[in-house]
Amino acid sequence: MPSTTEITVQQLSRLAGLPDAPVLVDVRVEEDYQADPRLLPASSRRDFRTVPTWAAEFTGSRVVVICQKGQKLSQGVAAWLRHEGIAAESLEGGFEAWAAAKAPLVTAGAIPPRDDKGRTVWVTRARPKVDRIACPWLIRRFVDPNAVFLFVDAAEVPAVADRFAAVPFDIDNVFWSHRGERCTFDTMIEEFGLRSEALDRLALIVRAADTARLDMVPQAAGFLAASLGLSRMFRDDLEQLEAGMLIYDSFFRWCRDATEETHNWPSGSKPL
Repeated sequence: MPSTTEITVQQLSRLAGLPDAPVLVDVRVEEDYQADPRLLPASSRRDFRTVPTWAAEFTGSRVVVICQKGQKLSQGVAAWLRHEGIAAESLEGGFEAWAAAKAPLVTAGAIPPRDDKGRTVWVTRARPKVDRIACPWLIRRFVDPNAVFLFVDAAEVPAVADRFAAVPFDIDNVFWSHRGERCTFDTMIEEFGLRSEALDRLALIVRAADTARLDMVPQAAGFLAASLGLSRMFRDDLEQLEAGMLIYDSFFRWCRDATEETHNWPSGSKPL
């Protein structure tokens, strides 16, 4: 009989990158983590020994707990969270099973330092269009769900980055930016080690739209039109970012699940 307190790799992998994905908590011991310092998408590290002190932070969330093999540590932490009234499961087979399935993993060393609230902080130019929505979407869905994004005048990005300990992106002469013909979204996928067929397909659309090479892929023109229209609907960049997340969510789902689907009218009609 299937366990009611575990989730399989296959089940969890279908949720990775989605807006309603569960909160992922990595409780591997330091020795296991250092042996493979990668993380499941959007997961955070916690010390299993101090679960009573941090359990309440996840009140109201659905949580999946990951340890090395899905045994005592993750099952114990998940049980403690359930005791606190939190919907929690452990990952069947743990980190080892996830890695063996070649499911997406994030290179932990590429994640910038976090602030005192555990968040990464990023800064870029105001009035985002394509890349400056794509990158926050990727970070929030696959790296740090609580990431902070600051949008400021282009000339002030370096100084704001320095004064507020923020990571600059999508401007000239910084690490997180365009490289050759590839855009910042490509750079982040590469540096974070986030390889998947769906993300690669989405990256091609973003690259074509962001670099005015709309002939690269059929979806690029519509994607650019949606992005430019969105930028004219909002004066507030953060409101635009929140609205833009839905566009990227929908394109990601199309890239993952719907590329072979077509639509005809009338329904069931046969071609002449």
